[in-house]
Parts: sequence; structure tokens; C-alpha cells
Amino acid sequence: MCGRYNIITDAQALYDAFQVETELGAQGLARYNVAPATEQLVITNEDGLRRACWHHWGLIPHWAKDQTIGYKTINARGESAAVKPAFRAAFRQRRCLVPATGFYEWKLEQGGKQPYLIRPKGGGLFAFAGLWESWTGPGGELRSFTIITTEPNALMKRIHDRMPAIVPRAQYARWLDPALRDPAQIQPLIASCPAGELDAFPVGRGIGNARNQGPELIEPAGAPLD
Repeated sequence: MCGRYNIITDAQALYDAFQVETELGAQGLARYNVAPATEQLVITNEDGLRRACWHHWGLIPHWAKDQTIGYKTINARGESAAVKPAFRAAFRQRRCLVPATGFYEWKLEQGGKQPYLIRPKGGGLFAFAGLWESWTGPGGELRSFTIITTEPNALMKRIHDRMPAIVPRAQYARWLDPALRDPAQIQPLIASCPAGELDAFPVGRGIGNARNQGPELIEPAGAPLD
């Protein structure tokens, strides 16, 4: 699964990486501990424009009676998203990119669960494969998203049995293309990121508390995995 990530960047870097049209201003976008049920940036393609929008993490299908389903839909399994009732419409029509600079996963070790930070070698922005939906409730429209997970690569197998699907930059346009609706053509875009493109190292257990924020959360607490 993917239950925590970070995005430590600024608006200009986001423009450069994703070529978005939305005006975000020049503020920094430093979120060291992104948790479910919060509002986060996603990249969509609507009306021919690539936009950066704030969506609720935990997908709420348009047919849901209330928002509580979102606690169960922070992730969508890539192998079954095309047919699951909560995700199948979005899989065909409402795919998004979820910008990030790293993600966290917990490894069962002697003494308890040890959190690891996984990020691209050399750092920088990348994007999870995501799906988004629009739900109308008592307060009006609420947009939400989920992160697609897939089989782990060789590095991630040492930590967990799932990993978020990472979209290669060369495939951003295809993943976001609203004209691409055939699941058989979409499915090959969901794949494990090559292990050699990622670094993984232990971090402090403070990441487990969603209220904790700050650069100390990404400080190494041990040697990286070889």
C-alpha cells in the first residue's frame, strides 16, 4: 500500500515537471508527512488543459452515500482497479498524477516496524499513478483521489509486498489522455518502477504521527538498503 508520502518542492519546480496551467503562486510546497483524509495536489487533464488541483486523499465514488468510504479507498490495486465498482469509471475517464518527492513504508524488523523513506536517486519530483472522482454531498462538490499500487520491485520486496505505481515522465501525457479509455491499453502503464532508480533508507518513527511535520522527518536513521 501507500499510506504516507512527501512533496517538498515549490511552484516553479511543479510547473517545470508537469507543465500545468493553474496559477499556484510562488509559495513553497513543503509537506513532509502527507497522510490520508487531507487535501493534496493532483495533476488532471480537463478541457484540454493540464491543471494542478487540491483533492481529498481517499476516493469517494459519485454513487457513495457519504464520505466514509474514502477511508478504505486511499489506494487502488492496479491489477483490479479497472473492474472494481469504486474505481472502474475513474480508471477509464479520470486518471491523474499525484506529485511527490518520496514515500514512506514500514518494514517489520526485530524490535518493531521500522519506517523507510523511498525516493528517486538524485531526488526531485516524480508522480504516482492516480484516479480522481467528483462527489456531491451536503456541502457541495468534493473532489477526491486514490493512489494506484502494484507489485513491488526488488528493492521494495525487502520492505513491503506492495508499492505505489510510479508513472515515467515520458508517459505523463498518455496516462492523463482523456481519449484513452480502453482498459487493455491503460493497464500496461501500471508497472513497478525499476529498483535501480530508487533509494531507500530508514527514518525516525516520528513519521508515524500524522501531526508531525518538518525536515527532521526525512533525516536518515541508518544506512540505506544496498
